[in-house]
Amino acid sequence: MKKEEVPQDESCFSNTTMKEVVYAVDKEGNYNKALSSGWEAKTIVLDKSLELLEERLKDTIINIKNGKQSPIAYYMELHRMDIPTLASYVEMWQWRVKRHLKSKQFKKLNEKTLKKYAAVFEITLTDLKNPKF
Repeated sequence: MKKEEVPQDESCFSNTTMKEVVYAVDKEGNYNKALSSGWEAKTIVLDKSLELLEERLKDTIINIKNGKQSPIAYYMELHRMDIPTLASYVEMWQWRVKRHLKSKQFKKLNEKTLKKYAAVFEITLTDLKNPKF
């Protein structure tokens, strides 16, 4: 793409002074950095991704209220984490984190384990045990 063809479409950056760096070809045919305020195709994909993440969060809240999942699942979704990521942060095996996502297992966790999760999510133990949806 030529430098003068770099998209300047509406995006999440449009209302800020932030711009995204992209690479474009200048008049001499060399690749250089160029600033873009947005790209319609990318904006559509990002918006759709955020919608899907919000749907997953809503489903998780319903599952927690129905006793199917633990509050750890809510905070994991809220922080856009998956099981491998969370497991590495709390320094536990993935299978243990997966068990802790179940409501029944969550109720059996000791305070030391709960504190690890609370520290990762930067919340109090009270907030971990009683999330405010």
